[in-house]
Amino acid sequence: MARTLNNCPAPAKLNLFLHITGRRADGYHLLQSVFQLIDRGDLLHFAVRDDGVIHRSTELAGVPADSDLVVRAARLLQAATADRMPGRLLGADIAVEKNLPMGGGLGGGSSDAASTLLVLNHLWQTGLTRAELMTLGLQLGADVPFFLFGRNAFAEGIGEALSPVETPESWFVVIEPGVSVATQRIFSSIELTRDTKPVKITDFSGAPVGFGKNDLQVVAENLFPPIAAAVKWLRQFGDARMTGSGACVFCPFEQEQQAEAVLKTVPPQWKAWKAKAITHHPLAYLLQK
Repeated sequence: MARTLNNCPAPAKLNLFLHITGRRADGYHLLQSVFQLIDRGDLLHFAVRDDGVIHRSTELAGVPADSDLVVRAARLLQAATADRMPGRLLGADIAVEKNLPMGGGLGGGSSDAASTLLVLNHLWQTGLTRAELMTLGLQLGADVPFFLFGRNAFAEGIGEALSPVETPESWFVVIEPGVSVATQRIFSSIELTRDTKPVKITDFSGAPVGFGKNDLQVVAENLFPPIAAAVKWLRQFGDARMTGSGACVFCPFEQEQQAEAVLKTVPPQWKAWKAKAITHHPLAYLLQK
């Protein structure tokens, strides 16, 4: 049995559009979105322990280990598969290299959790299928199943109903406006539009470039002026918009050279970077079904 797996990617996602179409009786919002994987993310390192302990070996400012989605994911998998490891409850040392900003709308925490489930399912040889891992992941957050799904997706429901979708080959310039957005603050706003007309996956596939909008963006821009400023600046180059509930803002380009040219002109008060659209999760090989 393998004992370690290092440099495990936890890729970010962009919401190419994000529509809020309604609200369930339990308060969860119904949405439609296209989730796009990109080649930038966090890195995780794993080493199996024989004492059952889940230990995060790196400090993350403002994120106690017990509340970290990485630790919670490992413990969830451990509890769900204890009957598959009789007499040998395994644990893990987990190191996290954070490259993605918290509260950025890039799915960083959810992606970290998904990569943890994928890798430890492999290292512990617990044998859960992709569908079983996705069911577990939903307990950690609505975005986690997407990263376990393994490829770009058209999402519905609360984000857990996923269908494969083809997206354009693109490069993105992403700006971090320097604010952290609490998702609940956006979704609880009375200003939030919750009745956007539902679309079909073929509506997106027929004209994916510039499709739809992000219904959360207006609320976030009003609460956080730096987001509005970043969108306004980036829109001079194309169809810039916010991802997720914020705060990061992105603009797509057909060629890397175009993205590189824009990146060189980003005002110094913002951190910015470029990323390439990818079609599949880089850890998808860990699951054959």
